[in-house]
Amino acid sequence: ADMRERLGRMVIGLSKAGEPITTDDLGVGGALAVLMKEAIMPTLMQTIEKTPCLVHAGPFANIAHGNSSILADQIALKLVGEDGFCVTEAGFGADIGMEKFFNIKCRYSGLTPQCVVLVATVRALKTHGGGPAVKPGLPLDPVYKEENLELLAAGCCNMQHHVKNALKFGVNVVVAVNKFATDTEKEIALVKQKAEEAGAIAVLSNHWALGGAGAKDLANAVVETCAKTKAGPSSFKFLYPLEMSLVDKIRKISVEIYGADSIELDPVAEKQLENYEKQGYGNLPICMAKTHLSLSTDPSLKGVPTGFKVVVREVRASVGAGFVYPLLGKIMTIPGLPTRPGYYNIDLTPEGKIIGLF
Repeated sequence: ADMRERLGRMVIGLSKAGEPITTDDLGVGGALAVLMKEAIMPTLMQTIEKTPCLVHAGPFANIAHGNSSILADQIALKLVGEDGFCVTEAGFGADIGMEKFFNIKCRYSGLTPQCVVLVATVRALKTHGGGPAVKPGLPLDPVYKEENLELLAAGCCNMQHHVKNALKFGVNVVVAVNKFATDTEKEIALVKQKAEEAGAIAVLSNHWALGGAGAKDLANAVVETCAKTKAGPSSFKFLYPLEMSLVDKIRKISVEIYGADSIELDPVAEKQLENYEKQGYGNLPICMAKTHLSLSTDPSLKGVPTGFKVVVREVRASVGAGFVYPLLGKIMTIPGLPTRPGYYNIDLTPEGKIIGLF
């Protein structure tokens, strides 16, 4: 019923009077539902260690909501049972994927998480500390393979900002320090210290090298954190009420999650927001389209930028899906891909060994 309703309310254009025209207005909502009846089912896959995995509707969080489907989560929760665990992903930075998970997905599903697992790497934090740009296809700068506590310490503010954002929703945080072979013990200890200072539990995870066995400590930390959450009343809360105007919701996310001083609406965006309010879409949640490379809308600003404003250049509505999505800064809604495709590197040796996948 929910899928049929969403398909039927999709807006395909406007009438000459400026009124939205839906697929139900055209009489095709039912046909769309029939087409999707079986296609809507998630794909069941498995990890290398044979853990079931449901792959479903995983759009990028910079230009979409960045989450797996509610349907996949509901199936997983039913399969694992009351005492089991369902791990669902909110992609890219927590300023976009996690924020949309809470404010959009949790709102529609009625489900709330018992724990946030925030993944951090030494290399990523070094980029936020001022490290040289990482460019696809080029070798990593030595600074990312050698111990550099000063650079790492400077970048940990970014991780701390994400931890504090998660805590604003009333959910406990476990930071998974995703270890690479070049990370040193002092670097790992520093990341854990900074995460704990921000209010999270921090655990080393070495699944990159050891598979599931390397993530055992992380799994135990998640189990313990979830048990504490279940033992008491829920403290989960949304960042904004749906009754808030679209402009105020955009401002709330920009200031509270990104750390912006203010927002600026281009004339086109201002007119679009005004029209959406008039058309009855003002109570929809917001799905920001923003770069994942910075808390700001400028990909070059690392760490925790301050003193910036969020420029909203355009606003679109996905009425069927149930959200309004502003386009921030110079973001494009077509995913960015490298100029040299990865398949050029993949091949088979005469002995039948696969090369070039990593």
